[in-house]
Amino acid sequence: MMTRRLFGLAAAGLLALGLAAPGTPAAANGKFILVQSTTSTQNSGLFDHILPIFTDKTGIEVRVVAVGTGQAIKNAANGDGDVLFVHARPAEEKFVAEGHGVARFDVMYNDFVIVGPPADPAGIKGMTDVTAALGRIAEAEAPFASRGDDSGTNKAELRLWKAAGIDVSEASGGWYRETGSGMGATLNAGTAMGAYIMTDRATWIAFGNKGDYAIAVEGDERLFNQYGIILVNPEKHASVKADLGQQFVDWVLSEEGQAAIAGFEVNGQQLFFPNAGG
Repeated sequence: MMTRRLFGLAAAGLLALGLAAPGTPAAANGKFILVQSTTSTQNSGLFDHILPIFTDKTGIEVRVVAVGTGQAIKNAANGDGDVLFVHARPAEEKFVAEGHGVARFDVMYNDFVIVGPPADPAGIKGMTDVTAALGRIAEAEAPFASRGDDSGTNKAELRLWKAAGIDVSEASGGWYRETGSGMGATLNAGTAMGAYIMTDRATWIAFGNKGDYAIAVEGDERLFNQYGIILVNPEKHASVKADLGQQFVDWVLSEEGQAAIAGFEVNGQQLFFPNAGG
């Protein structure tokens, strides 16, 4: 069945965000790297918190392309970037196995949640079994807004639908609605239509347009959300700034970088939990 989109698919090359101001020493000395990353690290405000610390320490500016994980991996596989920082471990491991990346390292984790309207038409509020909750949504044909963009969140969501024994492609354009957009845009669209939405917790906490929505499903170990970091392989992609990129990878995995991640809070809530090294 043809997939119906509520919005056009986000352009593959969303603009790279230079997170050091043009007048800073990092920008002036020309030392910068390009990081292909997922939207949650950007939309949550994590990068705004940690990247200035790294730049002040090293003089290296970090420019971020924040897209869905699937697109970020494609971009990096094309040699467009020095470092990959995403959250879809099987795809990350494949990226390294195919020679596009040097090595993959765990960085941090949080979890996914399903948020929903106060009416709770599927009766899932308070459930901790995510596949049972998805089964109820499908049975009730309650609106569900999916990113539908091959992001890490979308990949995890589709795995859970499959585990629940539900083929959402058959419901595409009906109760199952794909936005083809990032997490923030999908939350805006989903809340406007009264739909359930699966989101990473960090983006949900930082999201400013919650209205009367609340978390309906959380706590299932299958909602675990691991992030990884990879230096793009300079032997396959000659344009990679391996030395500068490795400095960023090393810093993120270091005690200082991990502490910076742990120290990032929104409304008094820690959004990511560092776990480099296990």
